[in-house]
Amino acid sequence: VSLLNAMIGLLDFQAARWTIDHEVPEQAGNDHPTSIPTGVFQTADGYMNIAAGGNEMYGRLCKALGLEHLIDKPEYKDSKARSANRAALNKDLQEAMVKQTSAYWSARFEAGGVAGGPIYKMNEVFADPQVQHLQAAAKVNHPTLGEFQIVNQAVKLSRTPASMVRATPEQGEHTDEILAEMGYSAAQIAEFHAAKVV
Repeated sequence: VSLLNAMIGLLDFQAARWTIDHEVPEQAGNDHPTSIPTGVFQTADGYMNIAAGGNEMYGRLCKALGLEHLIDKPEYKDSKARSANRAALNKDLQEAMVKQTSAYWSARFEAGGVAGGPIYKMNEVFADPQVQHLQAAAKVNHPTLGEFQIVNQAVKLSRTPASMVRATPEQGEHTDEILAEMGYSAAQIAEFHAAKVV
């Protein structure tokens, strides 16, 4: 698999804008290039990502934020208008978002059917109840570092479940064990060490 080709595949519709219409997409930063409003907004205690493109989702967002008056505002009435007035719309939304916490808005969005959620710091990722339910971190023991957690396997197979049984080995930690599995005797392995073969 070509890593370069895989990354180009991840360009998705942005690449298609070029391959189909020879349109060079502009940089959009944290905003979505075509679905507006979609992007990062600051809250009273952090940041959230909101994906509210399309009139129905945009209306739900405005209701959740208590900004119903923006639903029919001519500058924001449809996707084309919201795209042309992205900066002003983002400013209006940001002024509301910063007044409450991420947890407050997350609950409002969930209740109102709005696509959005908190942007976690790394410690918050692993404290999330769903992440803990998925057992995304697995405990392992290391001979010198002791017990700690590593990122667990993301793929969970019912017939052939995987598990993390040990920490990443030190360089050469299992050389003797592997050589013994290959049929070398303890005396031969000792000779390899003496001759600095291993």
